[in-house]
Amino acid sequence: MNELQVSPEQLFVTTTLKAWDLWLGRITKFFDGLTDEQMLQEIAPGKNRAVYLYGHLLVVSDAMIPQMGLGEAKYEHLREAFLSKPDRAVELPGSAELRESWREVHARVGSVFAELKPEQWLAGHATVSAEDFAAQPHRNRLSILLSRTSHLGYHLGQLMLMTR
Repeated sequence: MNELQVSPEQLFVTTTLKAWDLWLGRITKFFDGLTDEQMLQEIAPGKNRAVYLYGHLLVVSDAMIPQMGLGEAKYEHLREAFLSKPDRAVELPGSAELRESWREVHARVGSVFAELKPEQWLAGHATVSAEDFAAQPHRNRLSILLSRTSHLGYHLGQLMLMTR
C-alpha cells in the first residue's frame, strides 16, 4: 500500500482550512442567493438585517490578516459600521459594493492562507506577546482561523431564521 506521509501539523492545518472553506462556501452561497431587497430584511423581528451580518463577516475576515501578523486590513474603514456600531446606527454601503468587497477579501485571505506552512500556522499571532505564547502555545494563527470558522457557522445559523 502506498500511503502519503503527512505530519500531524499538516493534517491539523489541512483539516482546519477545509472546514473554513466549507463554511465560507455555505455562507457565500446563502448571501449570493439573496436579492438586494432581501439583504435589507431583518433576520428576525427587531434583529440585525442580512446586509449587516454580511458586512460584519467581511470585516472580521479582513481583520484576520493583521491579527495573524500577515499584513494590513483593507476594509478598516468599514469597521465602525459593522463592528463598533449596531445595525442602523450609520449608513451602510450598498449590497453591490459589499458583494465585490466580499469576493476580494476572501480571495486575499485564501491567497495568504495558501502561502503559510504548517509551522507558520502554529506560530503565535500578532495579538499575543512572546511571553504569553510561550505559556499558551494554543494562542496561534490556527486558533484564530478555528474561531472565525465557528463564527461563520454561528451567523449562518442566525441567517437561516430569515424567511425568504
